[in-house]
Amino acid sequence: MAISLLHTPEGVRDLYNEECAKKETVSAKIGAVFQRFGYRSIQTPSYEFFDIFNKDRGSVASNQMFKFFDRDGNTLVLRPDITPSIARCAAKYFMDEDMPVRLCYNGNIFINNMSLRGSLKESTVMGAEMINDTTTDADAEMVAMLIQSLQVSGLTEFQVEIGQVDFFNGLVEEAGFNEQETDELRTLIEQKNYFGVEEMLSAKELPEQLKQALLSMPKLFGGISQIHEAASLTDNDKALSAIYRLEKLYKILASYGLEKYITFDLGMLGKFQYYTGIIFKAYTYGSGTPIATGGRYDKLLSQFGKDAPSIGFGIYVDELLMAMSRQQIDIDTDYLGTILLYERSQKDLAIRLANVLRADSCVTLMKKFYEKTIDDYIAYAKRSGIGGIFYIDEEGKYVEVINVLTDDRKQHLLSDLIGEEA
Repeated sequence: MAISLLHTPEGVRDLYNEECAKKETVSAKIGAVFQRFGYRSIQTPSYEFFDIFNKDRGSVASNQMFKFFDRDGNTLVLRPDITPSIARCAAKYFMDEDMPVRLCYNGNIFINNMSLRGSLKESTVMGAEMINDTTTDADAEMVAMLIQSLQVSGLTEFQVEIGQVDFFNGLVEEAGFNEQETDELRTLIEQKNYFGVEEMLSAKELPEQLKQALLSMPKLFGGISQIHEAASLTDNDKALSAIYRLEKLYKILASYGLEKYITFDLGMLGKFQYYTGIIFKAYTYGSGTPIATGGRYDKLLSQFGKDAPSIGFGIYVDELLMAMSRQQIDIDTDYLGTILLYERSQKDLAIRLANVLRADSCVTLMKKFYEKTIDDYIAYAKRSGIGGIFYIDEEGKYVEVINVLTDDRKQHLLSDLIGEEA
């Protein structure tokens, strides 16, 4: 029984020592990018009312949520997505604000999936949202911030694929498809199922130009040339407006100097129904799923009482770290730190030295046990990822500095480190 309590449930895991330090390091670097762009942190509850994430708000399916009840009988869920929570907050706290609101977050989401391929049921997402800005400049800022966030993490080889759901929406509206037909077609296009799309369209009485435009969607991915090609396939105003906006977006990202990270995919339509315009996903080697997703959701806040255009993205930190590990990308954590080891008689001096050293580094203060040797503490430091040991002997006159990684040893006068008054 006791042994079983040592295990975590399926889909969750512990993080400790170096792995945890790597996650904190990467998260701090990404958070710094958000701040440099002028985004301010927000924290939302880990659980909310079920209706915050219902089908109309476009989050995950109900059977993938962790649900429970409070003592008043209300249905609550662990948040499967942070964007609807941000939308609720923005509607509550920024109802009368008509200037851009920039928010960023770092939190965990909970999805009760099947845990296939080692998928986590609890994972960390870092993201940003911009409220009250409908411009292409806002779209570009989001994509640029995502790219720069991935760059500072240490990732070098990645691509951000960009789509525009209004291209698809304009065509299906012209075709007069009902909700069921639209959902079916969306799924086929997302799956790049050209023959499935062809079969579905063959049963419909549609103008040839419209049919060919829809049939081309699974193949409309690649560089900016694909966007130019898409513009030649239709005269639908809504679809063309989506294309022109992507062309403008590309020019702005080129001004950022980030165009090499960009590809387009008009067949990318997104699993969240709240996306209304641009949609994007970041991919890299070593990950079978996107390491980041985002898009525009201009109608989501209206469901909470505030009519405001919005755009945002989320980086799946655990997926990012897994990909970096598989790519053998080193993460400098500054985790090594130092053990300040002292004999019992030298506690006061050890505390004084620790105070000095902690001004510039991480120091763990440890009393030496009689039954332990210096080698025991060196072995402990190696197991714990600690880089050095400062040892104050019984006399309290000298400090032995031991480099755990190289086993190099040097002796220093304690008075030189903490001052003559010692």
